[in-house]
Amino acid sequence: MAGASMKDIKLRIRSVESTKQITSAMQLVAGSKLRRARQRMEDTRPYMTSIRQIVGDIAAHRDVESPFFNEAADGRTCVVVIAGDRGLAGHYNAAVFKIADELINGESVVLPIGKKAMDRYTHRGAPILSGDYIKAEYVTAGDCRAMADLLIEGYLEGRFSRVTLVDTTFVSAMTQNAQATELLPIKRPEQPSSHSQMIMEPNPEQLLDAIMPDYLTGCLYGAVCDAVACEMASRRNAMDSATKNADQMIADLSLHYNRARQSSITQEITEIVAGAEQ
Repeated sequence: MAGASMKDIKLRIRSVESTKQITSAMQLVAGSKLRRARQRMEDTRPYMTSIRQIVGDIAAHRDVESPFFNEAADGRTCVVVIAGDRGLAGHYNAAVFKIADELINGESVVLPIGKKAMDRYTHRGAPILSGDYIKAEYVTAGDCRAMADLLIEGYLEGRFSRVTLVDTTFVSAMTQNAQATELLPIKRPEQPSSHSQMIMEPNPEQLLDAIMPDYLTGCLYGAVCDAVACEMASRRNAMDSATKNADQMIADLSLHYNRARQSSITQEITEIVAGAEQ
């Protein structure tokens, strides 16, 4: 009986060691991809800061009239959901879907980016604006420009009254925050700033119409770059935890194996001694 127990423990140790090799390899791959994704994310942030500043300066003009500033009435919402391409990334996808599901109802249109988002909302039968962006990792600035054109066209035609982005912001390798951001309509600043006195040529309305595709493209591409970095960081952290748990399980199982082996040896010695005394 003790021998069978030892065999079971040994098989379990081998199984956990095999799992540890997989999680350790996935951790290394995620770490390598994280470095590239983080560099791409950091390269996009100066552009994002500039384009948001420009739109903010235009919005500071109280006399500017544009459909992009119209207060959204109760109506259909287009929700852009950026999730992961694969699982095994800790709570990354769950955090995004928790926020997105609170915004999406029977009237919502969904623009999924990433395989997990596509699979989830296709399975649920939600209206999909476009199914062309299954791999978030491979989404380019050109893809984001095509998405921006789709969103602007749908918004101006009245097919939806607002556009909301659900994504994850990269804070650090250990911290990623899921959030919802309203892209359209653009909110005016609550307090007028000194920029409201700026003279713009051509007029602010023309500038806004010209810059909106670039603005939405930048918002989407920046969000995608952040999201990919967040997914890689979450996967690396999850695989690191899994590898450490495997080490702990191997240590515990080894302890049980040694105890079972010691008990088996003690029993054999007892039987030998008892046989010799007879």
